Amino acid sequence: MNSRAEARGASLDAIKLAVAIFLLVIGIFAFYYFASISTLLRVIGLLVISAGAAVIAFQTERGRLLWQFVADSRMEVRKVVWPSRQETLQTTLVVVVMVLIVGIVLWLFDMVLMSILRFLTGQGG
Repeated sequence: MNSRAEARGASLDAIKLAVAIFLLVIGIFAFYYFASISTLLRVIGLLVISAGAAVIAFQTERGRLLWQFVADSRMEVRKVVWPSRQETLQTTLVVVVMVLIVGIVLWLFDMVLMSILRFLTGQGG
């Protein structure tokens, strides 16, 4: 009996997801089909249809799992200790200086190798 209920729930979830995808496809088609109507109205209509599709999709098991993942992610982001403005500027400055140093070293290395190659091939003056 339990496997029947799970199978029925899974098929209902599949139908809900199919309806949500169908709504999105219809909304996108309508957005381009009614190109003569104001862009603002078309965007509002597309947003409304997308919200409806999202509501339907979040009624499925996968939708609930996705919503739980988003909620957990937001909770973890709140725990992050973000750097101050000064720390960010200092780190950015260190990265820029290191990129310049590595670029100059690679440029010099390239010049040395090119000189060696020209000497070996006899193309140098």
